[in-house]
Amino acid sequence: MPPASSIPPVTNALPTQESVRELARKAGFTEAGMVALPHSETKRDAARFAEFVEKGRAGSMHYLARRDEAGALVRSRVDVPFPWARSAIVCLASYHADAPLSTAAAPDGAGWIARYAWSGRRDEKGAMRPSDYHKVLLKRLRALEAQLHGAFGEFESRAYVDTGPVVERSIARAAGLGWTGKNTCLIHPKLGSWNFLAVLVTSLELGADQAPLTVPDRCGSCRRCLEACPTQALIQPYQMDATKCISYLTIEHRGEIAEDLQPGMGRQVFGCDICQDVCPWNRRAPLGWADADLAAREELVNPDLEWLAGLEEADFERLFNGSPVRRAGFWGIRRNIAIAMGNSGLSRFLPRLERWAKADLEKMVIPDGAGTPGGEKTGSIELSKEAGNREALRKAAQWAIRRVNRAK
Repeated sequence: MPPASSIPPVTNALPTQESVRELARKAGFTEAGMVALPHSETKRDAARFAEFVEKGRAGSMHYLARRDEAGALVRSRVDVPFPWARSAIVCLASYHADAPLSTAAAPDGAGWIARYAWSGRRDEKGAMRPSDYHKVLLKRLRALEAQLHGAFGEFESRAYVDTGPVVERSIARAAGLGWTGKNTCLIHPKLGSWNFLAVLVTSLELGADQAPLTVPDRCGSCRRCLEACPTQALIQPYQMDATKCISYLTIEHRGEIAEDLQPGMGRQVFGCDICQDVCPWNRRAPLGWADADLAAREELVNPDLEWLAGLEEADFERLFNGSPVRRAGFWGIRRNIAIAMGNSGLSRFLPRLERWAKADLEKMVIPDGAGTPGGEKTGSIELSKEAGNREALRKAAQWAIRRVNRAK
């Protein structure tokens, strides 16, 4: 929390978009916007979200389909989980880095980890350590929240960084921070789409004289993102089927990946940047906004697949503790590495792929609590998940071997 001397005195005035923007920038954000709720496109956005869920395009992300007691999709509108909400503040933090694009030429045998997951910061000894953008940005949201309480008194609020029941991009667009691109990403006219979004939902009223800020859609006739997507996840402009998206497949999806999608995954090990790499608006994005708490870790840019494959579970935890990469899990990352090795067509990966393909499911250690009252079911579920993840690796390795052999 900022020192008391830095918190503005309480006033009877209502917040303005510009005053909130300045406070957010002082808290460490690159940009920010505020919008009154419900905003003018709330019903339209809710209908689009419902269509996305009901057509099965969310895949196994079942949390997106959660409904309240009345049957409304919790994430469809901010006022479903938060009926007291009168405004939302959306803050943006750039993770743009002076580093190669995933679409650029790379060394043979290099994998790709999504740009946003490179984040790190230097410790007191100057060593680069992983940084968790959720924690970094939540701390800044809390600082902003304190400033707002100091200026406008008591109000209800909730702060989220990729964790709350809100569709951040929709609110960000309504708050004037950009437009939704044909790749479904929020595109800021100056900063492009390589930005984290953090949301503060509040009960603060926005003055009636504060007209909604809007940024017109500037994609025009461009179709570069749609044409570049190797798995055709962008089924048409502004619409995505997440079940075909490489980011979903490498991060959220557990178990085996459909063989018809694996060739299109290329060298992606965690996430995918292709639809953003080809976007002309990102080529214009300035590097001067680089954030010291979200700096790129050089070892994660074009990482060698053999190096990643050689990591044992303890190494994985040390390297990615506090990193978004942990979300995919150790076995999930190995499955992705196997697919990337297959797509490389390089015979030098065959020895490792063969070991992975022939490995029997190792004897599992029953998790703590599995043998205690009420813990047996939990233990069985965890064992089943573990076995499924290892089997997915074995199947991916077998597919990769066939693909490498065909490339000879």
